[in-house]
Amino acid sequence: MLTTRFVNGAPNWIDIGTSDIGRASAFYGALLGWRFESAGPDAGGYGFFRLGGGIAAGGMQTTPEQGPPSWTVYFRSPDAETTCGAAERAHGRVLFPPMEVRDQGTMAILADPAGAPFGIWQPARLQGLEVAGAPGSLCWVELYTPDEAAAAAFYHAALGLETSAVSFPGGAYTRVRPAGAGEDGAFGGVVPSADAPTEAGAGAYWLPYFAVVDVDAVVGAARELGGAVRLAATDIEDVGRIARLADPDGARFAVISTAPRRA
Repeated sequence: MLTTRFVNGAPNWIDIGTSDIGRASAFYGALLGWRFESAGPDAGGYGFFRLGGGIAAGGMQTTPEQGPPSWTVYFRSPDAETTCGAAERAHGRVLFPPMEVRDQGTMAILADPAGAPFGIWQPARLQGLEVAGAPGSLCWVELYTPDEAAAAAFYHAALGLETSAVSFPGGAYTRVRPAGAGEDGAFGGVVPSADAPTEAGAGAYWLPYFAVVDVDAVVGAARELGGAVRLAATDIEDVGRIARLADPDGARFAVISTAPRRA
């Protein structure tokens, strides 16, 4: 699971582009306990979702021309220009070239060969999220893609990520971790789109998971707040209980309550 001890290649930021930042703020505030705070008059409408005293996510209002409402996962890069070059050589695309964000760091938006968009963040003053892994915050990410092997090869070339298969009743799951990290360093997984019927028509994309105490309560609250349930609350042996949801504007995310570790 994710923590704020960020290492190169691991997710260190997440933000939402949405058609109505006020509606998103109300939804995630009621669902996850977030509070939206503007990043300042020169930030172009960008702001931070705070959980307690720490930053749990970023967000801003976007136009239809910028794409549908969605979450973007950012991965830590020691050098944004170098990472963009590696991604292009591995047949990815640079959608938004590296740009310095005041004195905070450098960001870029890329897409993998299957079209899944993702960001990179090269830290300066801002290392990344200030809260992760705790209830209400980002704890896991999952890539849905038509070609699992091709995705693994691309992210290894672009970000140095490594994968390993974990068996479970009925199949196997591919976990993702930074280069040189052990299994405890895994922060996400790769899922073939064909193995997830609810995701088959969604295209390739990264899905963020937020930790919650009670998945069923969150699912019920999401419905009442105008969200949609894309996958009903489901138990996964030795993992926990999960559900896949969408906010009122269609941005997709998931929630998870993890199972206690076995001795």
